Amino acid sequence: MFGLSQDDLGKQILGCGDGPASFNAEATELGYDVTSCDPVYQFNGEDIRRRIDAVYPEIMGKMEQGANHYIWDSLGSVENLGHVRMTAMERFLSDFATGYGEGRYVAAALPDLPFADSGFDLALCSHFLFLYSDHFDQAFHLASMRELCRVASEVRVFPLVSLDGDVSKHLAPVMTELSRDGLNLSLQPVSYRFQKGATEMLVIKSS
Repeated sequence: MFGLSQDDLGKQILGCGDGPASFNAEATELGYDVTSCDPVYQFNGEDIRRRIDAVYPEIMGKMEQGANHYIWDSLGSVENLGHVRMTAMERFLSDFATGYGEGRYVAAALPDLPFADSGFDLALCSHFLFLYSDHFDQAFHLASMRELCRVASEVRVFPLVSLDGDVSKHLAPVMTELSRDGLNLSLQPVSYRFQKGATEMLVIKSS
């Protein structure tokens, strides 16, 4: 979903809002430098596991109800999606304690991150900003994007549509303000396909 090249993977990467995902664990195993931040990391592994088990049936139920909003060519079914996600979460949980101790998992939330200016080469934010446009206002989105641009020389955000599949109402005004900040912005196509309408990522680079 971020079009990561081999060169990209060799950079210092920040995953923002990563949650219980396996990207950090898998990347670290391959020798890459990835730091993940999310407020859920304030809890220990067993607490996170209990939360996953508690919300899993509800999330899968919502996916069943909204299945027509997604493209199932690769995953096939909601049931298989659940299996894939649980496998990824188990991979995360097996790595979390070690990774937390190594500083690879940091409890933090936008729009205030505990990282130095330009501390990362590349920041990735998946399925948070713009997706939840009805939950977080334009001011939050702008502050969060500015914060990501503060800590990384390049930022990529995906998707750019809200939960209803329409382009986020915050995207255009946020892009306008970031352009005024002197940042270089572009919308780039991605090959990843799951949510209908989600075909592009926002890429921001420091001038």
